[in-house]
Amino acid sequence: MDDLVERALAEDVGTGDVTTEATVPAGARARATITQKAPGVVYGLDVAEAVFRRLDPDVRIERLVDEGVWRDGGGPVLRVEGSARALLTGERTALNFLQRLSGVATAAARAARAVVGTGAQVLDTRKTTPGLRALEKAAVAAGGAANHRAGLYDMVLIKENHIAAAGGIAAAVRAARERAPDLPLEVEVRNSEEIDEALAAGAQRLLLDNMTPGELRAAVRLVAGRARLEASGGVTFETLKEIADTGVDWVSVGALTHSAPALDLSLLLEPLP
Repeated sequence: MDDLVERALAEDVGTGDVTTEATVPAGARARATITQKAPGVVYGLDVAEAVFRRLDPDVRIERLVDEGVWRDGGGPVLRVEGSARALLTGERTALNFLQRLSGVATAAARAARAVVGTGAQVLDTRKTTPGLRALEKAAVAAGGAANHRAGLYDMVLIKENHIAAAGGIAAAVRAARERAPDLPLEVEVRNSEEIDEALAAGAQRLLLDNMTPGELRAAVRLVAGRARLEASGGVTFETLKEIADTGVDWVSVGALTHSAPALDLSLLLEPLP
């Protein structure tokens, strides 16, 4: 997180915040209040606070909300007192982090609410902002959805291109088991023939790729509990409930991270004597 903050500030501040340095006296102090202006879930206070602390190590910070809690009415989120220059220079970077992560948490909360009672769980994907994956996945979890694999290193996910390169599902599963016997293994399948082949190869988790609700229900009946099932591909917030109702264990939703709209937040500054 410290590295992310350092790079984000370097990108924005560059050789200096010329406007603030020209208009705000060096010794001026101020109080800034960040306010939530739309319904949703706030997440990312740690990184927002780190921005202000990087610019003013003596800044005083007061959290006014709990992260991960849906709020319909909005209202004050964070209060910061310190160098007026530091608060103004860090404003956009802090808000960029906080709005982005709160938007992801809000999308995750909406998705999790949509599948209540279905028995399915919503998963995120690797379709994250480069460099922000750990924070975005933490925001997903804060919103009430669940994390899929963190990267290419912590789970075997054999997809159609791997299958083609390996010479088939059985060959791909066998090679993966030899190379990484202790990691979870999942195989992408597109039809009943591939489901049968993956089950015969010993796959205990199947990724049902771009199937219609009817095809998903048929796959659930065919597998009959022999593997856990994840529906993936083209899932929207409008189709999520219908897909979850088919009997799958998980529904992965790339939109949690790749298309989450930023939560509306603002910062207002109050000069201090």
